[in-house]
Amino acid sequence: MAAEEDGLLKRALVPLLLPEKCYDQIFVQWDLLHVPCLKILLSKSLGLGIVAGSLLVKLPQVFKILKAKSAEGLSLQSVMLELVALTGTMVYSITNNFPFSSWGEALFLLFQTVIICFLVLHYRGQTMKGVTFLACYALVLLVLLSPLTPQAVITLLQASNVPAVVVGRLIQAATNYQNGHTGQLSAITVFLLFGGSLARIFTSIQETGDPLMAGTFVVSSLCNGVIAAQLLYYWNAKAPHEKKKQ
Repeated sequence: MAAEEDGLLKRALVPLLLPEKCYDQIFVQWDLLHVPCLKILLSKSLGLGIVAGSLLVKLPQVFKILKAKSAEGLSLQSVMLELVALTGTMVYSITNNFPFSSWGEALFLLFQTVIICFLVLHYRGQTMKGVTFLACYALVLLVLLSPLTPQAVITLLQASNVPAVVVGRLIQAATNYQNGHTGQLSAITVFLLFGGSLARIFTSIQETGDPLMAGTFVVSSLCNGVIAAQLLYYWNAKAPHEKKKQ
């Protein structure tokens, strides 16, 4: 019975959360303080938690736009630049065969960001532009993931993530400052993105060892922190049309 339970535990943990040698180190030799294996376990658990959370992280933003029938306060340029950064991270990770737990949230955030881009255009009365954008983006993504795209181009795209994230967040921060409020920005989405990017610094170092990936998440955390701070600062500020309703 004990052997059967041990087998079930092993199948649950190996290789999803632990390599076999670490499983033996912790659960066979009972070396519960083996630091390298504990780092792997923590990194894998955090990574999978971030990936699971990313399934829902931008839905509050989507629902807030749909409920208000407005994308006021959201900068289209900022959202587009975020999409560029997510695309670069996903394509770079796939082509380098990084573990899914180290980048999987980029896939789900990418789809949600595409939806937000379309909604911003739609509620600005540019629905056809939105449809064209969806078609063009799908085509670009297919080309990037195909063997037609050289590895040097993929690496350059990932390297462009840092300026894309910085410029995108600065545009959103400037929009918030000029408006004197954060409009339809979702606090839940912003704070989840901030927390996720902080955790990703550790997991990217642990699982990929890629300084380009880790550096991107350091910069992303700083920029997300600025937007989160603005949300707190403008917490009670209302958009002009909301003041008129009152």
